[in-house]
Amino acid sequence: MMSRLSLLAAGASMVALGACTTPMGTTGGTAAVGTPPGGMSRAQQGAIAGAATGAILGAVRDSDGNNKARDAARGAIVGGLAGAAVGATLDAQQRALQSQIATPGVQVVNTGTTLNVVLPEGVLFATDSAAVSGPAQSDLLAVAQNLRQYPNSTVQVIGHTDSTGEAAYNLQLSQRRAQSVANILIAGGVQSQRIAAGGQGESQPVASNDTPAGRSQNRRVEIIIRPNR
Repeated sequence: MMSRLSLLAAGASMVALGACTTPMGTTGGTAAVGTPPGGMSRAQQGAIAGAATGAILGAVRDSDGNNKARDAARGAIVGGLAGAAVGATLDAQQRALQSQIATPGVQVVNTGTTLNVVLPEGVLFATDSAAVSGPAQSDLLAVAQNLRQYPNSTVQVIGHTDSTGEAAYNLQLSQRRAQSVANILIAGGVQSQRIAAGGQGESQPVASNDTPAGRSQNRRVEIIIRPNR
């Protein structure tokens, strides 16, 4: 059964891919960040993932119990087209963000399912402070404008620190910093119900805390933009 579903999903993926005309690659100030491997656009990746999911759901939710293959194929095509649409939207939104953010060091990472805007502490805050710097406020207002242009998403703002100092204090600082960033997005016109803010303290490092360079990478705020499906 699963082998048949896999074949159906693969076939329907090709149908969905045939409908995708999004150009490969991205442009903008940080074009290399988040570029899909193998030259495949996010729309094409989304089509494949959506088709596979749709095929399985189509068979599982078979209404008549008599033609699971047909329902799986239908689900794959619908899922593939939906996935392609989400991928294409992420590509377009990423390019727009890259052109709108002016501060060096800010990354816009397209994972295929989310856009992650990574802002280093040095861009946002003074040491041991949750007050956002003037230049960073301009970038955050540009992010807010982008979120208004692409309203069909939810937003997580997550603060992170390095391991220097007490863990409890670091957690509190990361929470205050995340809330400061969220407040600027809201002030920029993003609906507050779209945004959830929180801190992870030192619990999610992306580099070693044993070196100054690693600790600098760990001190950051991430804005995770997740399209509604």
